[in-house]
Amino acid sequence: MEPLGLSAVAQSVYRTMLQEPDAGLGELAERVGLDVPSVAAALDELARLALVRPSSEELGELRPISPEVGLSSLLARQEAELQEYQQQVASNRLMMAQIIAEYRETQETRGAPEAEFLEGADAIRNRVLELSHNCRSEVLVFAAGGALTSTPAWVPEGMDRELLERGVDIRCLCMASLLGNPAVAHLARALVDAGGRVGSVAVLPLSMVVYDGQVAVLPADVDGELNRAQVLRGRGLVAVLCAFFERLWEEAAPLGDHRGRDGSGLTGQERAVLTLLLKGHTDEVVARNLGVSVRTGRRITANLMSRLGARSRFQAGALAVESGWITAGS
Repeated sequence: MEPLGLSAVAQSVYRTMLQEPDAGLGELAERVGLDVPSVAAALDELARLALVRPSSEELGELRPISPEVGLSSLLARQEAELQEYQQQVASNRLMMAQIIAEYRETQETRGAPEAEFLEGADAIRNRVLELSHNCRSEVLVFAAGGALTSTPAWVPEGMDRELLERGVDIRCLCMASLLGNPAVAHLARALVDAGGRVGSVAVLPLSMVVYDGQVAVLPADVDGELNRAQVLRGRGLVAVLCAFFERLWEEAAPLGDHRGRDGSGLTGQERAVLTLLLKGHTDEVVARNLGVSVRTGRRITANLMSRLGARSRFQAGALAVESGWITAGS
């Protein structure tokens, strides 16, 4: 049941409770072969997932919810979240298609030179080589195809390393499903090892490269062939594309990102999460303080708990203090 968000320990405790619904904390610990703090953490998890409820007869005790009710509700919530995500992806794809179409129409009407259309791999490669050489600060990549940028023409071989050596920051969003391909995983790891950053997301609407927040290279048609591309230089549209990238980057799972970490291997965001956990704040409060979604906040919390070997959120904060990662008064 781990795909439903239920850990192995919580699952064991839940099954034991179904067999012995009146068992107390100590008895549950004995039955599942764990210490009391571990069982208490599992009960916190079950309560968050609405699989247990406070007893109406015994003050302070928890009782299991019938799996027909509890697990069905849990599955229904996940299905609703998945449907919402799919709708967001469809909405994002439609939004980008509309923006691109409107922009193209505006440029054609005005006769402005801000949109350039490229035909063939050689033309794309030559223009991207020029843009890469002129890039000074940042490259953003949507990798929606079979390689990090869908077509090698979009990032000439060796150009990423040359850019990184010049101090250019490269961030690449890759579809998570592609990382199961050894060749793609190797390219992603090589980029990270060279100093770039790679994040994985479930779905990307198209491939795209943006240079210095000013020039974007993307397919001539959202669902078009890879050997036809367009170069956009309009500030307004490129700013929208950059904002869209940042929105997905916030939700992405990082691949081996060690930049911007302190001596304990923590980012500033992770230190903030540990401080909030130590103070006993909820997922909603953590997310609000970080300015991220609750789902993203939970993912960061789960990662920190795993790294610390913590069985509960508060224990993660306490262990972080004990390990010197944060201070109690921070």
